[in-house]
Amino acid sequence: MNAALGASARADDEVAFENAFRMIHATRMADLPFLNPALRVEALGFRDWSGLRLGVLVTPWSINLVLLPGASSALPAVRAGDERLHAFPSGVYGFHAHDDPAAGPYQQCSLFSPVEEFGSHDDAVAAARAALEALLTPEPPPAAAQPPAPVSRRDLFRGS
Repeated sequence: MNAALGASARADDEVAFENAFRMIHATRMADLPFLNPALRVEALGFRDWSGLRLGVLVTPWSINLVLLPGASSALPAVRAGDERLHAFPSGVYGFHAHDDPAAGPYQQCSLFSPVEEFGSHDDAVAAARAALEALLTPEPPPAAAQPPAPVSRRDLFRGS
């Protein structure tokens, strides 16, 4: 498969994933009291990561990091509901496995749930994009410990 067709197939998979969650919103989640009416379902920021597809899913009930199968690799085998640790530049995070009849297999790491603090969809998308970028940004190395300054015997006794 050439790169353009591969990218198109991956984009189609992500659109299908987003559409599955739109259907979940309209059916299983309809009229639940904790939904934020300012938010809608949107899958965004997807990119290749260690053979998988990494992105964020914004919904009226949560914002989650999401791992989907890659172009040529399946998700690591994990029973639905179990957690799998994944290492990213910023650290190691737990992702819960799901195999939804509508959305298919995916793993998610919760960022916000519920999402009542967001006043607009744009605010939620900005937070989702920032979280994804932070996930992929290496933690700075710890500052080197500064050796203690030598204290003279005179200063020690004076309390300086």
